[in-house]
Amino acid sequence: MNRATKIVQTSIIGIIVNVILAAIKAVIGTMVNSIAITLDAVNNLSDALSSVITIIGTKLSQKAEDKKHPMGYGRVEYLSTTVISVIVLYAGVTSLVEAVKKIIEPQAADYSVVSLVIVAIAVVVKILLGLYFKGVGSKEKSDALIASGQDALFDGVISTATLIAGILYLTTNIGIESYLAGVISIVIIKSGIEMLSDTISKILGERIESEISKEIKRCVATVDGVQGAYDLVLHNYGPDRTVGSIHIEVDDKLTASEIDEITRKIERKVYKEFNVNIVGVGIYAVNTGDDEAAMIRADVNRIVTAFEYVIQMHGFYIKMDDLYMQFDVIVDFAAPSMKEVYHEVISAVQEHYPDYKLQVILDRDISD
Repeated sequence: MNRATKIVQTSIIGIIVNVILAAIKAVIGTMVNSIAITLDAVNNLSDALSSVITIIGTKLSQKAEDKKHPMGYGRVEYLSTTVISVIVLYAGVTSLVEAVKKIIEPQAADYSVVSLVIVAIAVVVKILLGLYFKGVGSKEKSDALIASGQDALFDGVISTATLIAGILYLTTNIGIESYLAGVISIVIIKSGIEMLSDTISKILGERIESEISKEIKRCVATVDGVQGAYDLVLHNYGPDRTVGSIHIEVDDKLTASEIDEITRKIERKVYKEFNVNIVGVGIYAVNTGDDEAAMIRADVNRIVTAFEYVIQMHGFYIKMDDLYMQFDVIVDFAAPSMKEVYHEVISAVQEHYPDYKLQVILDRDISD
């Protein structure tokens, strides 16, 4: 079963379960005059709508690449997750409004043991559904499913609170459900804001996960002829489509055909192991067979990395006959001024090697 089919099937299960739960809770909420249970029913309907949106987003994301969108439509799934987040947020706001109205003009609930038993069953169902959604979402890399699963787990917590309020009312005749509905609404709003924030962050483009970045670089470094891997950049065009580029250090005596063979090996190996398309491999030449060049490189590296916010120096190459030296320096985003650190690095190296012309590239701390 492919990824899209699994996501759609899981969402259909969610729609069926949530519609059934919404209908049962709506009936019970009306019968016992409970705003908390009624709002819970509305929340179940919003969950069903979320599953519908997940299906639509998944289907649209499977559209074939075309001239206008050569990388496909995978990012539609992020948009569908955004819509789900807005729905959750809207449900929380409207619920809060209704809860405040009930606090101002309270109405006594009329819980029964049967109604609370049904709510208890609903709690178990929502928690199981939430865990199922999150499990499938994590496996299939579907943010929409994960968001729906998280929302379902919140619903389980909310329904548990409603159950406690009902038991408290039956045993002590103390009614707190309007206030509980307000708390429930705030929890829903918080959940919606967090989901929306996470999704927008992914749309804007997030830093590569540290472990993935390190693993890909280690993988590249194992290819024969590669002496170092740097500047890994990944672009996400959907949960299952990632393209990227990387720089490698190679012997400066290699021919174009030898370098071409190395880059193709890198592309095949990274795709096979990580399902990532490396579409560009930049080349850093390394001085080979020259002890003096190696000593100068070590000295320059010592000078550069002594600066507080410098993370790394790489891409070093020197032409001693031409008195020319080049390298890249990565400066931490935490630096008060990256450009200031960059110019201080150049000045320090130039002071030690006044006769050399320097070509220094300021690199951003894109990946670990």
